[in-house]
Amino acid sequence: MQGSEPTFFVSLVSGACAGTATDVAFFPIDTIKTRLQAKGGFFRNGGYKGIYRGLGSCVIASAPSASLFFVTYDTIKRELEPHVSSPSYRHMIAASVGEVMACIVRVPAEVIKQRTQASHMGLTSSWSNFKHILTNDKHQNGILRGLYRGWNSTIMREIPFTVIQFPLYEWLKSKAWSRSNDTNSSPVSMGLKGALCGMLAGGVAAALTTPLDVIKTRIMLSSGTVDVGHIISQLIKEEGLSSFWKGVVPRTCWISCGGAIFLGCYELVRDEMMRI
Repeated sequence: MQGSEPTFFVSLVSGACAGTATDVAFFPIDTIKTRLQAKGGFFRNGGYKGIYRGLGSCVIASAPSASLFFVTYDTIKRELEPHVSSPSYRHMIAASVGEVMACIVRVPAEVIKQRTQASHMGLTSSWSNFKHILTNDKHQNGILRGLYRGWNSTIMREIPFTVIQFPLYEWLKSKAWSRSNDTNSSPVSMGLKGALCGMLAGGVAAALTTPLDVIKTRIMLSSGTVDVGHIISQLIKEEGLSSFWKGVVPRTCWISCGGAIFLGCYELVRDEMMRI
């Protein structure tokens, strides 16, 4: 099954399963990372209390955003093959476009989730933060600008992340698959190989893109008009250069383990569906 290409439906279902499983399993670590990066520090933004705040918006967005990513990624990767000879370039292009598509769903959910995790404005539920954006941002910047706050910084983080992660993942996967003598490996075996490759690729990409993640978090938690340059200069002036690496350990652990579940689950479900 290694050489077969997934259909639209297979990519859709596999991606949905992968996204939901990952986000639910590692949500507490994501909360800790957000509170470490938020202005004021970990304990001022909630500490270990309400570690599952914001889970609702995360669960609702997980399946459609991951499905959008994999449908786009698998389709573009396949369509580029006759035109782009380098596998790495194909994977970079396909993953970048896939991330942009996924962010259409992910960014609004991320804004609501992170504000809930950090108890923004004293609001401690996804629904209350959603209503706050609808009412307040409607009069200030517009609802769409409120929900898509941090869109540019998220794209700025996600594209470098995915350009590192997916070519590395595909390369590791090709090595793992080529070393296997069993051309009819079980779905579980495929899932385990995908998990190991996803863990390594995700960990490397997460660590290298942590500064971009810190900037994105500060933008999403801010109020009013946001200037990225001001956010960066304020971080350097008030908290030093080390502030750009806040949350690097939980982020790397979370995405490394999350990459194992995300890509392992994707390969497992994908391979199982293609055998039916």
